[in-house]
Amino acid sequence: MNYKSEVNTTVTRNMPEFEETTGNVYESISIIAKRANQISSELKDELNSKLSEFNTASDNLEEIFENREQIEISKYYERLPKPSLVAVQEFSEGKIYHRNPTKEAEGQE
Repeated sequence: MNYKSEVNTTVTRNMPEFEETTGNVYESISIIAKRANQISSELKDELNSKLSEFNTASDNLEEIFENREQIEISKYYERLPKPSLVAVQEFSEGKIYHRNPTKEAEGQE
């Protein structure tokens, strides 16, 4: 996944903007938090798969410090924006699909 976005710093958000989409600020924050957890787990799995290539049977302290490729991969992932920032950006742009089954059930009755 490509999570490299132009948002790298935290900014003050207008809370009523979050309420516009769902009608409830807390529901919007919950949606953003769930998406941030998804992004975080995807990034962690991707990083672990890339770093698993460098695992050796014998852990030698000298080899750990000499492996520049592994260090560069780790630095790349450290420079990525935080998952919460990416989730807020996706939510504000309307890129997150969400639904509330309890509201749907109430609407059908």
